[in-house]
Parts: sequence; structure tokens; C-alpha cells
Amino acid sequence: MAPRRTGLPRRQRLIGLWLLLSGISLFGGAVFAAWLDSQLAPEGLARLMLWLGCLSGGTTIFLVGLLLERQLFSPLRHLQVQLARMVANPDAREDYPPEGWLRGLGPDLVTIRDAWRCDRGALATAHAEGARSAARIRQELEALLQVLDTPLLLCDHHRRLLLYNQAAETLFDTQPGFGLGKRLETLLPAASLRDVLAHLPADGSPREVLVPSDHRWLRVMLRRVPASDGETLLTLTDTTAAWTSELGARAKLLDTLPELRRHTASLTTATDALTSLSYTGDSAAMRKRLEQVVGDESHALGLSIERLGTLLELMQHEGERLVPLWSNDLWAALDERTGDTACRVQPVGMPAWFKGDAIALISLLAALLERLGEHTGQAMLEGELCLGNKRVYLDLIWTGKPVSERQLAEWQQLSLQDLPLAPRLVDVLRQHASELWSLADPDGQRARLRLPLPATQRVGAPQPRTPPRPEFHDFGIAELPAPDAHLAACPLRALEVVAFDTETTGLELRRGDTVISIGACRIVNARLLASETFDMFVDPARPIPPASTAIHGLTDDDVAGAPPLAVALPRFCDYIGDAVILAHNAAFDLLALQPPGVNVTLNMPVLDTLLISRALDASLDGHDLDTLADRYGLTFPPGTRHTALGDARVTAELWLSLLPRLEARGIETLEQALALQASALDKQDAFAS
Repeated sequence: MAPRRTGLPRRQRLIGLWLLLSGISLFGGAVFAAWLDSQLAPEGLARLMLWLGCLSGGTTIFLVGLLLERQLFSPLRHLQVQLARMVANPDAREDYPPEGWLRGLGPDLVTIRDAWRCDRGALATAHAEGARSAARIRQELEALLQVLDTPLLLCDHHRRLLLYNQAAETLFDTQPGFGLGKRLETLLPAASLRDVLAHLPADGSPREVLVPSDHRWLRVMLRRVPASDGETLLTLTDTTAAWTSELGARAKLLDTLPELRRHTASLTTATDALTSLSYTGDSAAMRKRLEQVVGDESHALGLSIERLGTLLELMQHEGERLVPLWSNDLWAALDERTGDTACRVQPVGMPAWFKGDAIALISLLAALLERLGEHTGQAMLEGELCLGNKRVYLDLIWTGKPVSERQLAEWQQLSLQDLPLAPRLVDVLRQHASELWSLADPDGQRARLRLPLPATQRVGAPQPRTPPRPEFHDFGIAELPAPDAHLAACPLRALEVVAFDTETTGLELRRGDTVISIGACRIVNARLLASETFDMFVDPARPIPPASTAIHGLTDDDVAGAPPLAVALPRFCDYIGDAVILAHNAAFDLLALQPPGVNVTLNMPVLDTLLISRALDASLDGHDLDTLADRYGLTFPPGTRHTALGDARVTAELWLSLLPRLEARGIETLEQALALQASALDKQDAFAS
């Protein structure tokens, strides 16, 4: 939300001056004619000529101004708008064909446009084969990145991200500084990682390093891409669970072994001494003491063995292969495994999450289905997930009687030959801290085989796979200037730009109005990254007036529970990183984001599309976001106007439309763009918002 500026645009001031001069001339001529009429007292034709002569000056000024406005000035403005559209986009719509005294330029303008389009078509045809091949490779790469479950990153020699996959995006989903062109240090702040990067072999030999990330430990495998300009591929593995196991249950297990050895040695010594004693004299007292030692050591040994069993069970629970599984996925995989066998499963009930080793569970269930099919004589069983307090119960249901304990004991000794080392069913059950039992349903008609499994805290169905999108990679980032290069001399197309907008409780920022929403999107390598966005509500700590809600649609309920500005602003700064920021009428948004009491300063360079548009087209009226969007053929998707993210997206698209016009004026660096927009600071526009 931005305030309206006061004052009249230049065109309206010129029209006012023209009408004022015409009025003064007519009034002066009328006064002069009345004086001459009273002095000379002419009659007839002489009197008519007197009045016409005195009023001719004002009338001429009015008619000449009107003629110039209709035949020259208005056509010139329309031609300027059309040329601005053509520079930004040669395929822009033709709303303003040349008219008035410029009508003769119509064929020439059409010729220029057609020649421009013809040249672009020839270039497109010339590059069609290469583009088609590149598109196929890009699609295959994006599809590969989508399905690859191992998080991977590719960075250039400046440690900027050139490529990542969806697994990496999921791994760093809480990092606002994650995205193409971002520095690796914002994700993995470890000095050891930088040292390894500096000394990686050029032949692609791998190096490993363990680095912290939030509350996790990541094992990072680094390889220098051979025959590249210092690009490095990183594959990441979350080793938190493995280290917890290594330093938790396994470490305690190793600590238990010396106790077992000590108790065993004491028992052996006491037993040997007992066998060598006779039953005479002082030997009875010694025997009693040795028997006491044997009893104490036996008890201690029993406790140690009990702790050993507990630790072994804990290690099984912490097994790295026990991962969250969605029951529908398990049933589908089991159906593919069993195929057209004699017994299959029909899932019933609500799906749920649980933890398990998918491969081992599918093998176990396939073996049980084979036995249940033989036992019950039924070709279709039902499968159901039932939620308990701390466990999830996987049930196989059939019509008939439960399976006996003896039969279950025999089944649990079956070997699963399709798994490594051919474990028994009971081994897989032990891996999941589980067991098998069979029970009858309350109706007495059906029975079920129950398998309890570890529960997980995940809720809700799995999120659908995100379709491939082009923001996963941009190898052109490697050709951009170094991040520490002098920013003022950086080319505009090489800038990393964050376009942002705010919505507020009102326009009186110096009287208590404040931010309620921040939206932003990133432009990297002159490309808008559609999905790397920032969109956050902010608690204003005051009611939102109905007049403001009528504009942006936000109510007190929408911002309830949102973080205050003091919390939201540092997150926004993390999203910005080292980028230049961009806004429309940036002064208002910057004032909104930096009220008194907030100790975060946005001290990076600021580009303002309002000022840049004014500087480029000082003679045109209207530089508000709606007018400029219409001028450059940009559209707001339904419901996004006056939303922070929606306005930020259109501001970013407007910047990309202004880029060709800036370059046509010789404005190619950030320093030149800032100087150009500074020249428009003193201009007024009644429609800027």
C-alpha cells in the first residue's frame, strides 16, 4: 500500500497554462475593444472589424493550441507509449497507431515492427535445433532432479548455487536464504567446508566433511567437476540418526562389555576357588564368602545382561532403515509384489503413517499372505491400519477363525530368501520391536493377524510431487561478476534483485500505521524465479481499520498469531542476502519496514520503478503500478492486486520490461540506474501509487 502523491502532472500544468494564456488574451482583447469602441464610436462593418481584431489574438492562441494538441502533441504521446512498448516487447499490442500529423509515419512504423519481428523470427529459426536439443536435455535434467532422493547442490568457484534438486529444497525448507545464486555459507556455515572447497582435487576425487545445519549433522561429499571453471558438486546425507545411534545405544553397549567381562572374570575366579576348597576348618568360612561373591556377581551379571538386551532393542528401534511410510504406498507396493498370486490385500479404513523398513515389511507381508492364503483358502484379504497410543497396528483380516499360536510360531521361523542374509520373520519383527498375534473380531465372524509397528508424528497425506520447474538450475550464474565485485559497476542484468512490497494498516506511518504483510520474489541473471518467494503476515499489534481491509482484504483474523515486525524483518533480511532491493514507490515501503524501535536496517541499494519510469518518460502521465502494468502489457492474476506478493511479482516483471529501455538509453550499470532515478526525485505525479 502506497500513498497518492499530490500535485498536477506536467501535461495538465501545460494545458492549464495554455487555457490561462487564452483566457487572458481574450479578456484583454475584449477590454481593449470596449475602450476603443467608446473612444471611436465606429458603426457597422468598422465596429465588427474592431472587435474581431481585438479578440483575434486570444482566439488564435486557443485555436492553435487546440490544433497542436489534437494533431501533434496527443499523437506524439501515443507514439511514445507505443515505442516504449515495442522496446520492452516487440510483440506488444498496437493500441496507438500514428494519427494526426504523424499519420504518415504509420507505414514506416509497421515496416520497422515487421522487420524487427522478421529478424527475431529468423534468429529463432536459426537457433531452433539447438534450442530443441537444449530443451530436451533440460527436461531430462529437471526430471532427474525431481526423482533423485539424495540432496545435491552445484556451486561455482564463488560458492554461488547453480543447481539444486527437490530433495535439497526439502532439506533446507526452513532456510530463507536458500535459492539459486545464494552463497553456500548461508546454508552450511562451517569453516572446515570452506577449507575443503579451497583444496579439492581437480580430477573429481571426493572429499568428505561433517558440518552442522540447524539441529542436524550433515555428511557432505564434495567433488570438483572435471574440466569446469571451478564448479563443485555436493551431495548431502543427514547423519543425525546414525550419530545418535553411534554415540547413544551403541556407545552404551560398548560401555557394558567391560562390566560383563569383569563380572565373568570374578565368577570364574570364585568358581575355581570353590572347587579347590575342602570342607574342613577355616575352609567353611572361605566357602561362604566365595558363595556370597558368586551370588553378588551372578546378580550383577544378570542386571548387565538385562541392560544389554534393552540396549539391543533400542538399537533396533534406532535402525537407520526405519523411515516414515505411508500405508497406501505400502499396500500399493505389496500389490505390485504379489501380482496375480492366490492371495491379495484390499486396503480398508483410513490411511496412516508409521515407521518401518519398507523392503523388509513387504517381504514379510508377502510371506504371511502366502501362508494365510493356504490357511484360509481365501483369495482376497482386507488390510487395515489402526492407530494406538504409541503404536500403529497393521491388520490382515479374513472371514473365519484366528490362527493358532503354534501355527504363528512356525511361521515366524520361516526364512525370507529374497532379503540379504535370509533373515527369519521373527528377525524382521525384532527389527521393528514387534510381534505377531491373531485375534477374533467382536462379531465372531472374522479374524485378523495383527502386527504392531512404531508410530511417527507425521500427519496428513503425503504432499504431491512438485512438477518440474526451471528454477532448479541456472548455469548462467557462474558467468556473473564475483559477489564481492564493486556493486556500483555491476551490469543491471547481472544483479541479484529482490522485488518486494508491503501492505499496512494505513498510510499514516508516522502516526502509528504499520506493516501487516511482506511479499517478495527474486530476480537472478535477469530471470524471475517464480517459486523462490517470501510471503509473510506480520502482527501489527493494533486493529486493522475497515477502510484498509477494503483495499487489501486483510483482517485481524488473517494476522492473528503472525510474528511481530521485529521477528519478521530479520527473516526478510536473510531472504534478501546480498541482493539489491526493488519496489514501486520504495520510500513508502522502506519507511514501513523501519519504524522506530526496530534495530534492523535495510542499507542495500534500492531501485524504484516509479522513479525510473518517471525519468524515462517524463512527458507521459501516470506512473502508478496499474497504469504501468497496462502500458507494458502486464497483468495481475485474479485476487493478487493489493497483495504484497502479487504487487511484488508485477513490480519484478515491470523491472524486466524497463531493462531494455534503460539499455537503449545507455543505462547499463547500477550506478547509472541510481543516478537516473535520483533525477526524478523532485518530479510530482498525481497518480503514483
